[in-house]
This record gives sequence, structure tokens and C-alpha cells, in this order.
Amino acid sequence: MILIRTFKTTLFAALASVCLLGTAHADEALKMDLTANKVVKTADGKVSYAPVSTAPAGTVVQYKATYSNTINQDIQDLEVVLPIPANMTFTGEAVPASAQASIDNKNYADMPLMRKVNGKMVKVPYSEYKSLRWNIKLLPAQKSAAVALNTTVN
Repeated sequence: MILIRTFKTTLFAALASVCLLGTAHADEALKMDLTANKVVKTADGKVSYAPVSTAPAGTVVQYKATYSNTINQDIQDLEVVLPIPANMTFTGEAVPASAQASIDNKNYADMPLMRKVNGKMVKVPYSEYKSLRWNIKLLPAQKSAAVALNTTVN
């Protein structure tokens, strides 16, 4: 069983890797709210989310970061990164799907990540993904945008 709350604290600290490429300063302009929810699929195929603080192996947990622009001017070219914890495996599900992934937290590329093995291009296993990055082109004044990724507890 993994303690999700501890990871949320670590993830929150790691989310300092938010980059503002526009004119506003992150400390003044941007508020981030992070949630961890168990992904529950119902018999009729619908998905619901339930708050979670601990979870056994195999549980799917969605980490969702909501970024709120707290100033009266638009923020352009906002780059946000969500790390994938060592005790979790990315499922391949990200919202929005435009996320890029990294296996080293430095170099990002469109998903699925590919590499050459014995002269052939093969998909990099999701278990090797370390973080996802999104570029929010425009976050209007006083508005919010959310990004999310699903993981499975190892």
C-alpha cells in the first residue's frame, strides 16, 4: 500500500518546474492546486473519481494539476511539468493528450516515445516515463487550465 499524501507533497515541490515564457512572474500570477484521485470504472463503462490517500498495488490514480491565472492579464506560453513518481507507472492516459513525455526529465518528445533497438524503432515502455510536459499557449486573466495523468501503483 502506498501513501498518496506523501507523494502529493513531493510532487507539489517538484512542480516548481513551471516555466512562464511570457511577462508575468509565476509567484504572483499562478496558483496551482494538485489532487490525487482513484480512477473508478463502473459496470456501464463510465469513469468516476474518488479522493484517495492510500492505495494498494494495481490501483489507478489520477494526478490532476489545475493552474489558475490570478492576475488581470493573460499568460502566454505556460509550460507545466508533472513528474511520475518512482513507485507508479504511467498508464499512457494524459489530459490533454497533447502532453510530451520524458525518460530523463530533460528531453521531451511527443508520445508514444520511440527508440531504436537492433536497428528497429520500438515504443519505450510506459514504466520508463519519468514526467509529462504540457504547453498551455494561453491562460486568460482570471481563468484556469488543468492537466492530468493516470498512473498505476506498483
